[in-house]
Amino acid sequence: MKAGIKKLNDKAVIPTRGTDGAAGFDIYVLSDEKISIMPGENVMLHTGLSFEIPEGYFGGIYARSGLASKKSLRPANCVGVIDSDYRGELMIPLHNDSSEERIIEPGERIAQMIIQPYLNVEFEERDELSDTERGHFGFGSTGQK
Repeated sequence: MKAGIKKLNDKAVIPTRGTDGAAGFDIYVLSDEKISIMPGENVMLHTGLSFEIPEGYFGGIYARSGLASKKSLRPANCVGVIDSDYRGELMIPLHNDSSEERIIEPGERIAQMIIQPYLNVEFEERDELSDTERGHFGFGSTGQK
């Protein structure tokens, strides 16, 4: 499968995979300077890239495990969704979950993107829904007998 990518800035870095078996493509920050993220703060980071993701797919933006576990930095929206019809710059909002200032270095890997399929579903309004064993029971209701 091919997906289009456009550099909006000559210094932008095309996403890479760490290994042949990696599902995610590392996304790099576009910055000439260090970026400070204070505790509890969200900072919107540039990538300098736009994408043409095939119809029927989206780009899922996820935390990099190393950045999350070592620096307590993650995408502010937890999981981002880049729709196939979006052509603007990919921006990554990072959130600092730690109690200390964190620094993003120029060119650092800040997130990962996984291209994923989705189903195009149409909702059909109904007066009644089918019954299930679980029914309307919500949070914490599964596994309790």
